[in-house]
Amino acid sequence: MKTVKLLLVSMVVFLATSCSVDVYTDDYQDTISLPQLMEGYDLWYVNFDQTTGAGDVPFLTRAFTISFVNGTLYANNNLVGIGTTGNGFGVSLGYYTYTPTSVRCYHNIYGQYDLEVYQLSTNRIRLYDCFQNTSYYLTGYQRNSFNYDQLFFDNLQYFVQEYQAWEKVYTSAAGNPNVFDYENYLKFIPANNTFKSSQDALGLSLAQIYWDFTGNYTVQNTSAGAYTKRLNLFYSTAESEQFNLTVINDGRIRLYHISSGTTYEFQGRGFIPFMRTKPKK
Repeated sequence: MKTVKLLLVSMVVFLATSCSVDVYTDDYQDTISLPQLMEGYDLWYVNFDQTTGAGDVPFLTRAFTISFVNGTLYANNNLVGIGTTGNGFGVSLGYYTYTPTSVRCYHNIYGQYDLEVYQLSTNRIRLYDCFQNTSYYLTGYQRNSFNYDQLFFDNLQYFVQEYQAWEKVYTSAAGNPNVFDYENYLKFIPANNTFKSSQDALGLSLAQIYWDFTGNYTVQNTSAGAYTKRLNLFYSTAESEQFNLTVINDGRIRLYHISSGTTYEFQGRGFIPFMRTKPKK
């Protein structure tokens, strides 16, 4: 789910006695204990696009960052509140212990995972689930130097999914009349980047909303600025709408309708805290 990509490094040979390990790569050498390595960085950013293997370690797959803090396992699973939730660590997921060459994670929902640890550089590691033959690549950061804002804006396509619905709360006087003027609710769904829209009256409860239209959406970079994205809505009726998307705060977005020049603002309703309950099969 992540957008930051790093080059993969050669597999390391990880030799261990107790919790003290000698780490080697083609050019890199270090001697460090496993707890010092894992707890030496406040945050481990999960480079999800680099994941290899067909398995799934759910709390890694759905995390932006994970942290190992005095025996407690934390993760930032949501973009809403990132940087402030849990003092930047995110939410508590469970706890962890060490074996000589692995970190044993006890997740509150998903149970136990033994992840072999391979150090690739001073702040890069590979976590390997040998039972699923799946590897995750992580980069270590300290909270005071981690760019939460960049992470947020790099992943806006996921941010809009963190509310059950977005309700229109503002329409500018400027701009030409257009069919989107009648759309009062939007909903963004992870499966296949699906969206729904509704022309129902404002102020309804979430359960009362009837979704009139459906389709797919994309969020792309644009030349309008680092913190502006292009939102494209592709309706199943073969129509499409394009907007410049900016974030007012982590509960309110602004959509500038490119063809009409109209600006809309939508408020998020029904925050979805990811990874709090096990998904239904």
